[in-house]
Amino acid sequence: MSISNANTSAANINRFQYTATGGETSISGVDSNGATISYIIGKEQVFVNGVLLERTADYTATDGATIALSNALVAGDILEIIAFSAFTVSTAVSAATVANKGDLLVGTSAATVTNLPVGADGSTLVANSSASTGVSWATPSTMANPVINGGFDNWQRGTSIAITYNATFGYTADRFWSSTGFNGTVSRQATGDTTNLPNIQYCARVQRNTGDTNTAAATFVTPLETATTIPFAGKTVTVSFYARAGANYSTSGNGLSFNLITGTGTDQNRFGSYTGEAYPVSGTPTLTTTWQRFAYTGTIASTATEMAVYFRADRTGTAGANDYFDVTGVQIDLGTYTATTAPAFRRSGGTLQGELAACQRYYYREANGSANAIVATAYATSGTIAASYVYLPVQMRAVPTVVDFSTIAFESPGNILTGNITAAVITDKSSVNVASVNVTTSGLTTGQTGWLRYNNSTSAYLGFGAEL
Repeated sequence: MSISNANTSAANINRFQYTATGGETSISGVDSNGATISYIIGKEQVFVNGVLLERTADYTATDGATIALSNALVAGDILEIIAFSAFTVSTAVSAATVANKGDLLVGTSAATVTNLPVGADGSTLVANSSASTGVSWATPSTMANPVINGGFDNWQRGTSIAITYNATFGYTADRFWSSTGFNGTVSRQATGDTTNLPNIQYCARVQRNTGDTNTAAATFVTPLETATTIPFAGKTVTVSFYARAGANYSTSGNGLSFNLITGTGTDQNRFGSYTGEAYPVSGTPTLTTTWQRFAYTGTIASTATEMAVYFRADRTGTAGANDYFDVTGVQIDLGTYTATTAPAFRRSGGTLQGELAACQRYYYREANGSANAIVATAYATSGTIAASYVYLPVQMRAVPTVVDFSTIAFESPGNILTGNITAAVITDKSSVNVASVNVTTSGLTTGQTGWLRYNNSTSAYLGFGAEL
């Protein structure tokens, strides 16, 4: 059965069935099921015992309610009428609504549509509740997140780092350093929220100690090296992050200053300022005690060769018990996004192991929590100096220049321990895979062999730094 005649004025199908008593040549009124027969003239089909009748030759249908048959029905005949009832598309869209190739029709409210112009080549359509159309075009981020440890999984230096007012700038969480304008801690905390940031486990907390009256700026910064920065030069980027405040957060208006700082130098650490410093992306989000996502967009200068993500809290008054801000999910994406449309947070290293390896490219700490673990072999070059070689798990960014340690001793065969080492220096300035280090202790004999060992302490460590 063809229904090629169905169009915008005949689309709904009704079916009527009538059982003949014999001799009928006109069918109207109600059918055998009690339904009133009706049809659109020229939009009906009539069957007798399953055989399609030919319009005008076998029957006529001229008034929308009656079927006139050319031959009388026989008792028991089954007559069926297939009728297409009227149907109107009340929200029909004019073709003129579409302006160009690739444009889309999208809803703006109930029964209302509009034209969404085609996006730029390579852009993708994303849900955007803040747009009038509910969707918008966005440039997909084709680069890895350059912010290493932006989810604060890795804390090789310890998960709670004390900050002392007017002391030296220092790294806390891997790849993030904090200024010392206050007395307090930088620590790893569980985000404790599976609703507002469901895919991030940890955050960094920058907190003033209770009662601290120092109100110099508390900064929290991660510098990006030149090799990482150059691919973003001349491009529009969006920096996104999650943040919240403690109940006693003490900045004016609960603000947290944010900047993406750029420079034109090479691999500077931004402890002071960059050469050719600029601030292409900035904002001052207002924090609450609930996690919020923030996103800020700007264009990196084509001459930029280094970047730093920079947070700053200018405290006031005396610190209460919960004078802190938390931050996590720090990410840089190519393109323009809002907090709603920004891509979900992703680790720079892809996986937990990849992120750890990325951190260890800058800093590696040998600290396995065993009280008497052996760190490396060593031999005495004098009565106070022992030379050792520590194989690094990943190739470092540069030859390590910084050594830090705690509770490490030289041990010779027979379990004879010297006192804890008091100094350590890198001696071979050519290797990024092996750290050559001389340690200072006492009671050695020149030529004596042995090893460096944790001296009965689970918190002992030996670390190597190639930070910016």
